[in-house]
Formats: sequence, C-alpha cells, structure tokens
Amino acid sequence: MSHRQVWKTARAKSFSDLQLQSEALPALKPDHVRVQVRAVGLNFADIFGIIGLYAAAPKTDFIPGLEFAGTVICTGDAVEDVKFGSAVMGVTRFGGYASVIDIKPAYCLPLPEGWSFEQGAAYPVQTLTAYYALKPLGDVRPGQNVLIHSAAGGVGLQAMRICQKLGANPLGTVGNPAKIDRLKTMGFNQVVVRTPNWVEQVKSILNGERLDLALDAIGGHVQKDTYKLLSPMSRLVVYGSAEFTPHGDRPNPLRLALKYLRRPLYDPMKMAGDNKSVMAFNLIWLYDQVNLFKEMIDALDRLELEPPFIGQSFPFTAAPQAVDHLRSGKSTGKVVLVVE
Repeated sequence: MSHRQVWKTARAKSFSDLQLQSEALPALKPDHVRVQVRAVGLNFADIFGIIGLYAAAPKTDFIPGLEFAGTVICTGDAVEDVKFGSAVMGVTRFGGYASVIDIKPAYCLPLPEGWSFEQGAAYPVQTLTAYYALKPLGDVRPGQNVLIHSAAGGVGLQAMRICQKLGANPLGTVGNPAKIDRLKTMGFNQVVVRTPNWVEQVKSILNGERLDLALDAIGGHVQKDTYKLLSPMSRLVVYGSAEFTPHGDRPNPLRLALKYLRRPLYDPMKMAGDNKSVMAFNLIWLYDQVNLFKEMIDALDRLELEPPFIGQSFPFTAAPQAVDHLRSGKSTGKVVLVVE
C-alpha cells in the first residue's frame, strides 16, 4: 500500500473547500503503527475546524477528524505492545478523515470483543468528553441531579449513561421532540424539549431538589438560563458552543459577531456571591496528557458501558454529506464514516 485517501481543506474557510484527495504514504516511523481505517467518528470540532473557527486546528492544510477504528497493518521496529492484525480504536489530534493513519500505540485501544468498527470509532472522543466533564471537573456524586443538554447527541448519550453508572440522576434536554422517544427506549424518562418554558419543566422534574451539575455545549441563552437553575455550590461545565454552527457554506461574520457579543459573561465576584462555579474545557489538550488519557480510559473500562449508539453511518466518500447532517441538529447518537 503506497497511497491513502484523505479529506482535506487547504483554506479552512468553508465547507465546500473540503476535498477528497490521494496522497503518498511516508515511511512508517519506528515508534508508530499503521492502521487501515474502517470507520471514522465525526465531532463538532470537525465542523469548526473546517471553517476556520477552531483555535487548536492547524493553520495550513487541514485533515479533520479526531477518532477512528480499524486494523493494524504494519508496526514500527520499536513497537512491542501492539500486534499486526489487531483491531483497534484510537484518537488523533486531527487527521482522522483518512483511509490509513500512522499513530503512536499509546493512542490506540483494543476494540472490545463484539463491537463493530463503527462503535469503536464512536467511543473515544465523546466518552472521554462526557467523563471528563462529569467526574474530574464536575465531581459528580451518587444521588446528585445532573442536567445534560443535547442529551440525544453523541456526548449527551454517553453522559446520560455515565451518570447512571455513577449513581447520579440525569435530566436531559433536546431541541427536537422526535428525539424524546429514542431516549425513552434507552431508559431515560426525565427529558424535556427546549421549548420557551423548558426551565419550568426542569424545575417541575426537580420538584424542589437541588440541581448539582449541568453540562452544556450549546451556549447563548440556554447557557444563561442553565446557570440560573444551578443551586448554590453547584457547577456548570461548558465544552462547546453549538449556537455558533453556521447553516450556510461558510460563517456569516456579522451573525457570528452578534452572537459573540451576546455570549454569556461571568463575573467572578458575583459567582462567589452566588456560590456557583463555571468551568470550560477543550478535550483536544488531553492528547498531550498521555497518563491522564490512560487513567480516564481505565476508569471508563470499570464502568462497563454499553457500545455507543450509532445514529447515522455514511460512506467515507460522502464525508461532506455526513458533516452537513451533523451540523443540521437532526442527528441522534453518533455520526460515523464507513471506509470500505
């Protein structure tokens, strides 16, 4: 195998810049393995990277993608703990939209027995995001009430499941009423649609109990109202800003500027008076913290989570359509690309 297929954008300004290309494979580094990719997981970071709104993305030629699953087809001379032919799932700091990936073994995990490649590609990023928000940052405890926005999305579903495993009580919100039934079939009955009175619905579910933790990747007025819902000594963990997702081919600068000016702003002195905390993170920086990465993966293994729910699969050649579906807000669960 001398070449691979990749989806690349040279300018990172619009979705139409994303093009399928063929490129030569370099010599495999001694401390890397080469993976024949079978599935790629999509994330909102891909969307913002493609249009140049993701600060951590490369500023030159850009291949989106943070997670994948496939088969090891070659190992470097210095690699001992990953074998040829192993089925793996892994994370990469961009470059995931590719038919072949060279990567260090530390970022590969064995594909669990009975899991499909699609399920493997859907697991690492969304599950680590959910866990990091809930446990290291949110310090969730058994019996606590946790509000999770976008509960039917990839991260949201994993957060709902992890909450249950940790003995907490998850309450979810969704933007589309059609997603309620999907969550109910998974055993999540405390879910509301974000209609104008969603705050009152959440209060009704809480029935006077505390709201101890909230997870938000939407931003805007949803985040502002969520902060108000928190009880004293509670936490809001922010890991995204979906409200900035453009619906056209490229961002509208004026619309982005207005949303930016109207974004939630937090005064530390008032927060101290309210006795509430706000924390935010970008999981991409976990890539440099290998020990923490392994520690969190081990903790997740002990929870024995079910395989991720795959909402929609697209052929690798249909990456633009898959990205469009993810940013439409109509997706449920994980969106993946399947490499034949």
